[in-house]
Amino acid sequence: MSHVVELPTAADTQGFGRRLARLLRPGDLLLLTGPLGAGKTALTQGIGAGLHVRGDITSPTFVIARVHRPDPDRGGRVALVHADAYRLGDAADPRAEIDDLDLDASVDDSVTVVEWGEGMVEQLADAHLRVRIDRRDDDTRVVELEPVGGDWAVRLTALG
Repeated sequence: MSHVVELPTAADTQGFGRRLARLLRPGDLLLLTGPLGAGKTALTQGIGAGLHVRGDITSPTFVIARVHRPDPDRGGRVALVHADAYRLGDAADPRAEIDDLDLDASVDDSVTVVEWGEGMVEQLADAHLRVRIDRRDDDTRVVELEPVGGDWAVRLTALG
């Protein structure tokens, strides 16, 4: 059972990310998919704001992965690992490159958000949340959250 929400602006997308962050805990894996410019990084910025992590959240396309530590002075409780597998998709063996990133070393202690990771990172956790973002011509984002295993379906009910 998926959860679908329409978000008219980039600010709404970030706000939804903050709401989603309230449901997240160490060990969570989120796979973000959608076309370029759909709002994957905007959603992750909201998640980072909601988790109260340090540092600006920008697209990790060129560095592939960034770790944002929690800011305990603002109530931060868990690190955010933000990865982008877009550049790995053309590799001969993208799963080997994902292994080289050593994301599994931090997945149990962090919230891990991977853009363009579908088909490459699901093995990092027993359960994950698949997040599909599409952007309409009027800039409205349509976000579909699809729980895969674990208690994601129950947690998503808190979003309303």
